[in-house]
Amino acid sequence: MDLRNFTIRIMFLIQSTVGILGNLALLLNYIIIYHNEHTLKPTDLILTHLITANFLIILSKGVPNTMAAFGMKQFFNDFICKLFLYIQRLGRSMSMGTTCLLSVYQAITISPNKSFWKNFKFKSPNYISLCISIYWVMHSAINFIFPVLVHIKRSHKNATEKRDFAYCSSWGRDKIVESLYTTLLVFPEVLFSVLIIWSSGSMITILYRHKQHIQHIRSTQDSLRTSPEARATQSILVLVSSYIAFYTLSSILQGFIAVLSKPSLWLMNITAIISMCFPTLCPFLMNCNFTVLRFCLFSIGNIKNPVIVS
Repeated sequence: MDLRNFTIRIMFLIQSTVGILGNLALLLNYIIIYHNEHTLKPTDLILTHLITANFLIILSKGVPNTMAAFGMKQFFNDFICKLFLYIQRLGRSMSMGTTCLLSVYQAITISPNKSFWKNFKFKSPNYISLCISIYWVMHSAINFIFPVLVHIKRSHKNATEKRDFAYCSSWGRDKIVESLYTTLLVFPEVLFSVLIIWSSGSMITILYRHKQHIQHIRSTQDSLRTSPEARATQSILVLVSSYIAFYTLSSILQGFIAVLSKPSLWLMNITAIISMCFPTLCPFLMNCNFTVLRFCLFSIGNIKNPVIVS
């Protein structure tokens, strides 16, 4: 066994193990909270669906690729292969959509009462469940319709190609339908990325202005420590940078795979590893992000004269 194959095996094994345990632990935590309180806060509700989407990605992409990396190849039939691909794409779409919703909701929540978002600030929690439901229905439909179209075209005219994966092979690749499907997926992904960058930038600006506003209130000893605003800013930057870096690179590599008639196994393995980076790290990034940001929001709430964004 060469070093490259050994490294890929270890990467798949680590990602699958850490990703499953991390997402499952956080998901069970929210299930327990819901069982005890019979309700979830808006941020916890969004996180529950985000973790569920990430868990689906790890199960449908990480586990089969790990098994294939250790020698168990082509062990799924065509139907199971299509099912795994459907779950992967649905999980990816939901992961990006709920991450965007979470970031925008954070920005609205942390915004001052006299800002542009004052009318949305108190109403937004009522629309979280509706937005998440629309996401699930929309992405479920999009990811279901196009494979069905390929299957219908194949039944009328046997002109589709066979797509080989490490763990299975699936008939039903049509370049025209696949190009249209990719276009419909790329547009929301670009939109989500723009909204995440904008909302994160808004939060950083608000935190900076709040820090400047209460600089004179804090004691000299407190000023020598890292402020809650600074820690929240660092947490936001880490989260956004990870999201943009991993999903952008993953989209580029998946574009290469879609264009190439017979992509190499090495390219497909690297794409799978990068695609699972954010779902694997998400529980740890989110936990750090909310611990710091909630503390910062608490400190903002205890200031009598909140910062005003003109």
